Amino acid sequence: MSDLTAVEAWAGAVLAQLEPGQRRQLARAMGTDLARSQRSRIKANLNPDGSAFEPRKPRTMRDKKGSLRRQAAAGPMFAKLARARELGVLEATGDRVAVGFRRASSSAIARVHQFGLVDLVSRDQPGSPRIRYPARRLLGLTDGDRDALADRVLAHVSVDGR
Repeated sequence: MSDLTAVEAWAGAVLAQLEPGQRRQLARAMGTDLARSQRSRIKANLNPDGSAFEPRKPRTMRDKKGSLRRQAAAGPMFAKLARARELGVLEATGDRVAVGFRRASSSAIARVHQFGLVDLVSRDQPGSPRIRYPARRLLGLTDGDRDALADRVLAHVSVDGR
């Protein structure tokens, strides 16, 4: 993530002084905090800039106002993708942290919505309509995330006594 370069530039000298094990521990903690923040934002149906996701469009007449099916589909759009077993820390080393979706199917769904692509399933089924989804930024850093990461670095350094 290129947004983390600002945090890295700010804390680069401090992080360079830490032992590799301490850096790995800090990276894991930062990734866990970031994944938790991403999950809560996705559950709230918000883009990283604070705007709401573009709402779902009704697919059939049954999905329109007043139908029974609408009651079941009224929840957040990405409830399953926002679970801890789906979205979490993929890798945490002394040099990098990777937060993302653990399963390939979850990753494919997230990719379609993150970039506003054509649905992958509709391409695999001949004769089915191709659906272009609007871009809904599932992953991204907010200003609060940047502040929380900086606070995590400061807390880790102050615990170590440096």
